Amino acid sequence: MNKTVRQGIPHELLDRESLRERMNDLAGGGMPFLFIIDYEARQGYVIEEDKIDPEFIRFQIGKEGTAASALEIQEKLLQWEVTPVSKEEYQQRFTYVVSQIRSGNSFLTNLTQPSFLTTNYSLLELYQRSSAKYKLWLKDTFLVLSPETFVTIRKGEIVSCPMKGTIDATLEQAEEQILNDQKELAEHATIVDLIRNDLSMVAGNVRVTRFRFVERIRTMQTDLLQVSSEIKGDLPADYQKRIGDILFSLLPAGSICGAPKEKTLDIIRQAEGYDRGFYTGVCGYFDGLDMESAVMIRYIEQQGDHLVFKSGGGVTSQSQCDSEYNELIQKIYVPVS
Repeated sequence: MNKTVRQGIPHELLDRESLRERMNDLAGGGMPFLFIIDYEARQGYVIEEDKIDPEFIRFQIGKEGTAASALEIQEKLLQWEVTPVSKEEYQQRFTYVVSQIRSGNSFLTNLTQPSFLTTNYSLLELYQRSSAKYKLWLKDTFLVLSPETFVTIRKGEIVSCPMKGTIDATLEQAEEQILNDQKELAEHATIVDLIRNDLSMVAGNVRVTRFRFVERIRTMQTDLLQVSSEIKGDLPADYQKRIGDILFSLLPAGSICGAPKEKTLDIIRQAEGYDRGFYTGVCGYFDGLDMESAVMIRYIEQQGDHLVFKSGGGVTSQSQCDSEYNELIQKIYVPVS
């Protein structure tokens, strides 16, 4: 167990085994808790409901969340200036990933990079003003405004909804374009197959109940269309006291690494050249009976006096560097009105 406290968060940063055991114990006893786990599933937090202090942590996951803040933010024009990785540097990293794919070491690799961000809003103000399916704010640490479900567990059924495929919703026939794009189809099918295999490790009767449905995501510049699928499975009768075991069997999330998972994780470590940290990890809430969790994307990290927005997308043998670089930049947004 790591006794260090991360920046302004007054909670123990637990190692993988401590996280797993704590989640099993709390869920087995029907005790509600929030959990936050980093990308490589090596460390994170498990915080009981009555110990969540909104001065340090705020969240909205499903129907659960912290109480509305008493702080009234003044409406002001959002200033948003992004300095992404250079095209030349990105191309070097992209070329390495494609070479690994063409060598047969991966079918799909999720390549991400950090971008410097300057804005006149604090992370807390962005949290308060944004509308997202999943929201998480840790004081002086990071902000998540994610549209992507990782897994939900309700009445013995586990459901995963991976997202793969993004397009500007204002383009002519945008939905038809994204659904008919063969590169996007191959990428999405690969992830669905990976998630189906992952769920089969913890559940029976695993099936794809919805394949490639489109959702609209609002950003401050333009709306995006995002393609998702739904995969379900049936958990064993004792699943509640094994919540931690189940979750860690599925991590890291397939949609943000690639396939095959273990080799692709090695490729990502070599290609990206930076530490993802909690970006693309998972956060979630167990209410005493059911659990809902999210992939931590649309993520802004505070690094001293600077803000860093981490983003990226899936690369396949059919990928073009220009379009992947543009997608990385396109995903640097917050869902504000």
